Amino acid sequence: MLRYVIVGLFLSLSFLGSAQEWSVDKVRVYQTFDEMEPLLHPQNDTTYLINFWATWCGPCVKELPYFEEINQTYADQAFKTILISLDLEKKIEAKLIPFLNKKGIKSEVVLLADGKAHRWIDKVDPSWSGAIPITIVRRGDQYAFYEKEFHSEQELIDIVSPILNHK
Repeated sequence: MLRYVIVGLFLSLSFLGSAQEWSVDKVRVYQTFDEMEPLLHPQNDTTYLINFWATWCGPCVKELPYFEEINQTYADQAFKTILISLDLEKKIEAKLIPFLNKKGIKSEVVLLADGKAHRWIDKVDPSWSGAIPITIVRRGDQYAFYEKEFHSEQELIDIVSPILNHK
């Protein structure tokens, strides 16, 4: 009997530490930029690291592990990462969900299905050329925009910590 309890406890604990299992119903889809725009302007004391990316973007995919690492680094603080996918909506089930599961992504992921980027790019940041990846760090009125690929968690810490630690 004790053996069954120990095995059951072991199985329970192993599931607690596993990565989130993604499914279609766990990815919020925004049909228009206007629907999604409030994510870019949170009015609270949390520091947000927001990244526009896509599974078909090589530099985006290369930097994703650093976004996951920084989530662990700041897990005990008012900090949140939001990954805004620009993948095609019709590819969610076949491409995006398997990708998220394979890579063990735990950050919040939303999909922006608004293909009329020429109408909303300037609303994200007037200096944005339209290329991805881009990253935004925001807390209240504090804001920083980066149109570049990050090559380490430390590079992300360097852009997040001044805003996170600014009182």
